[in-house]
Amino acid sequence: MRYFNKLFITVVLAALLCNCSHDKFDIDVSSVNVPEVKFMRFDKDFFAITPQNINVKTKELEKKYGAFYYMFVNGIKRRGMPEDTNSILAFISNKDMHEAYTETEKTISDADISKLETDLTNSVKRYKYFFPGKKLPKQFATCFSGFDFNFAYPDSVMAVSLDMYLGRNDPFYKMLQWPNYQVRVLSKEYMLADMIRGWLISDFDNSDPENDLIHTMIFYGKIFYACDAILPEVNDSIKISYTVPQLKYCKDYEKNLWGFFAENNRLYENNIKTVIEFTNDGPYTSAISKECPPRIAMWVGWQIVKSYMKNNEKVSLEQLMNEKDALKILNKSKYRP
Repeated sequence: MRYFNKLFITVVLAALLCNCSHDKFDIDVSSVNVPEVKFMRFDKDFFAITPQNINVKTKELEKKYGAFYYMFVNGIKRRGMPEDTNSILAFISNKDMHEAYTETEKTISDADISKLETDLTNSVKRYKYFFPGKKLPKQFATCFSGFDFNFAYPDSVMAVSLDMYLGRNDPFYKMLQWPNYQVRVLSKEYMLADMIRGWLISDFDNSDPENDLIHTMIFYGKIFYACDAILPEVNDSIKISYTVPQLKYCKDYEKNLWGFFAENNRLYENNIKTVIEFTNDGPYTSAISKECPPRIAMWVGWQIVKSYMKNNEKVSLEQLMNEKDALKILNKSKYRP
């Protein structure tokens, strides 16, 4: 009997410890009802246009893709192509564009698209679980943007541009002379994270009258924390587009990084040049060191938000995302690396 009591106490203690360390993102979404994600192939539909069928095809695409079609065509015109239907034919028949589209078809296989559909379906379920009041995309589409954008979400169609994920050694990126830090993340494994991050930014825009550094830090901190919830199996390095050594640098020097921002009132700096310096992409953050990753203010903001949610367990993810008071989050985070 004594042995049984000891065993019982041990089991209870183990259960309590498990409950205390429960991962709030370890949720069951099997019962969350969302349509299975299936990509409409705008890339294929668009490149099926010919001089002979353009009048019929464009009307079909207008009806099928709505606001996304108009955004896409206006983008072509913005880039200096001729007006009206001629701009479409000029884009499709351009030698470089056509070769790049062919390269995209070879690099991004149907199996790649199928995997993305499966992963995105699970992410949409998690999105609905955490944000039940938000509208979900009605349609998903793949496109070929001519190296213009990664992600678009006009109206109800969420689109990903496949030509932006051909791999760091793709010859077209070299021809464009894009820097290494940019092409390093133009690979298939970044597609899902880019889509979710873009979706979150679209749904929770940063239209706040405050434009100082701390508000920008907290805004992106919330975005990356929400990515933790929607993409629990994706590595942090993929979510924030850092290399593994860059992420290690952040963790090793977290205290120093926080000290850098906290001193001399840098957190309240509202000079747009300063804000851009710590949030824009690049090879590194020159104001700190050549080893410091770019967008470092976003990473620090992410850590502040993690601390806030850890120390305010009753706050839901949706409440966090709707909280506009960055100083409230900072003060209640008790962030002390």
